[in-house]
Amino acid sequence: MPIRFVLVAPRHPGNIGATARAMSTMGFHELWLVAPASFPHPEATALAAGAEAVLRSARLVHSLKEAVADCGLVYATSARARGEYYWPASSPREAAPRLLAAGAEGEAALVFGPERTGLTNEDLAYCSGVVRIPSDPAYESLNLAQAVQVLAYELRCAGEAPVPPPRRAVALAPVAELEKLTAHLGEVLTEVDFTDRAGGPNLLNRLARIFGRAELDQHEVNVLRGLLAAVQARRRRAGSDA
Repeated sequence: MPIRFVLVAPRHPGNIGATARAMSTMGFHELWLVAPASFPHPEATALAAGAEAVLRSARLVHSLKEAVADCGLVYATSARARGEYYWPASSPREAAPRLLAAGAEGEAALVFGPERTGLTNEDLAYCSGVVRIPSDPAYESLNLAQAVQVLAYELRCAGEAPVPPPRRAVALAPVAELEKLTAHLGEVLTEVDFTDRAGGPNLLNRLARIFGRAELDQHEVNVLRGLLAAVQARRRRAGSDA
């Protein structure tokens, strides 16, 4: 099934191997590793327990941005509250059909953070939403491979459902296109001298999160960029007439 599993800065090679095993048992084979501490490694091979093909085909990249740039839908796994930052949270069962629908049309990814610290807010800026695994509040800690197994299981169950997930008429815009939209909007905001009235330095980051939550398709991104280009053209004409 075409879902990308992305591990960000995994520290322990055994967890990479156990992740490959969890993926393979549910029929998933696309593993991306962002700056792993040690890979390849004999411990990863040993814990893969027969899923060495997943390890051999794993893609190694330097950044999460590189891992998800062409993905239309990206879900992060996280158990932590994020203070002022808001990302819509889904259960694995809610997220699975959405991921499968996006994967049927293009690229979709599930992102898992480092074992000790989890994903940062900067990492989540590349994601459309958060998946939280329901667990006992008294002890919410899951091993990395355990979390992968839960998500892979829910995806497989959703893929075998009698009613297939609905297909979009237009594919979701990939992360790289959303970045271009955010950058374009930043240009226009600079031209009109618009700043964050609350005094915060992260206006574009906030706008990027809005675009990620909206799950914009490529046509919608094109419309918004066309609107921004029209604003810029009107301002230039007005300036030349002055």
